[in-house]
Amino acid sequence: MTSRIALVTGASSGIGEATATRLAAAGLSVYGAARRADRVAQLPGVIPIAMDITDDAQVSAAVQRIIDEQGRLDVLVNNAGYAQYGPVEDISIDAARRQFDVNIFGLARLTQLVIPHMRAQGKGVIVNVSSMGGRIYTPLGAWYHATKHALEGWSDCLRVELKPMGIDVVIVEPGGIATEFNEVLAQHSVEVSEPYADLQGKVARTMSDPSFTSKLSPPSLIADTILEAITAAKPKGRYMAGYLAKPMWRLRRFGGDGLYDRALNRVLR
Repeated sequence: MTSRIALVTGASSGIGEATATRLAAAGLSVYGAARRADRVAQLPGVIPIAMDITDDAQVSAAVQRIIDEQGRLDVLVNNAGYAQYGPVEDISIDAARRQFDVNIFGLARLTQLVIPHMRAQGKGVIVNVSSMGGRIYTPLGAWYHATKHALEGWSDCLRVELKPMGIDVVIVEPGGIATEFNEVLAQHSVEVSEPYADLQGKVARTMSDPSFTSKLSPPSLIADTILEAITAAKPKGRYMAGYLAKPMWRLRRFGGDGLYDRALNRVLR
């Protein structure tokens, strides 16, 4: 039996890098897509593809290349994405649109291009890497959380649509993971106006505090979770893994908004 063919986006670092490497080690033929394709080229057993998820021509060419070379595509891992933090009042609508273009619309366009091939095969797995940010919320993260909440609902609808065609749609919700997240976050953060300066300082101190960062889970945990999902005979609709993922969700679910808000305020002192 030939190996399954997988495409992993955002494969140049973090969860995407760990996932591409893990799937290749497990025997899949893996294409790793990223803007920094030179970094993907260093991953053992991973075929690099230069791709900006918001560039329709590059996205279309990537899918066509895989079909031309392999004749099929069995697994799509939608991992590419980033976060920007700042007050809603201060983040421009253009910047907010960019957040949605990367985290939602680019992902959606790639998925649209992949679905017909999986449908023709009668099977396939689409893994959408969301975040616990799709279930909970943190101050200054409104636009990032908005994209992840949107991804959750979008994925639920897609799962029901594609199940009769033999295609499974899986949501993976990482908690706190040790990646380049904070570096990228700093790159996309905005200069805040005076009313929010104190809050920004609290959020920055909390996210950089060694007592927090030292407990973050490794990206390999999510890679293993994704491998579990795509090899399961009947994958679950959601997989939750990583530091604080389940405790934070339980707090939000059973404590309600009021208790969750108070807990955030205590953490951000």
